[in-house]
Amino acid sequence: MRCAFFSIYLSVCPSGLSTIQEISDAYGISKNHLMKIVQQLGELGWVETVRGRNGGLKIAERSSELTIGDVVRKTESDFALVDCFSHDNGAGGGQSQGGCVIESHCRLKGVFAAARDAFLAELDKHTVGELAKPANELARMLGIVPIIPVTAYAYAPSGTTG
Repeated sequence: MRCAFFSIYLSVCPSGLSTIQEISDAYGISKNHLMKIVQQLGELGWVETVRGRNGGLKIAERSSELTIGDVVRKTESDFALVDCFSHDNGAGGGQSQGGCVIESHCRLKGVFAAARDAFLAELDKHTVGELAKPANELARMLGIVPIIPVTAYAYAPSGTTG
């Protein structure tokens, strides 16, 4: 689920570019773990990397439209809430290799499957872009320095009138 947090960070970054170190510092996540996330999100086309001295990471334009459910389904590999799910993806049938003695008549597995489906259905209702608001407040909380636009002033040498 850290991929969703990562996407929100990149969405609220006003400069558009962030480094792995900045994100690691903001969330307290190891850089090694973030590098794996960057690779995964890059392969999905959700994050773009900019190489070079002033490079970094930025969220791909279409990524703000992704639902959190999309992100979780594509980046999480295990939705097995209980051991018997892991052998059949929670769809039912058969006794697992570890063997739960009540599995053939267990109704709890169906309850857990319904809960998992409701969880993912709720995540499908929310987009990365929607959850990246209020951007200024989230950026402040994450320690992202805002970019202040510089206003250009016309220079008039002293002693002249304009």
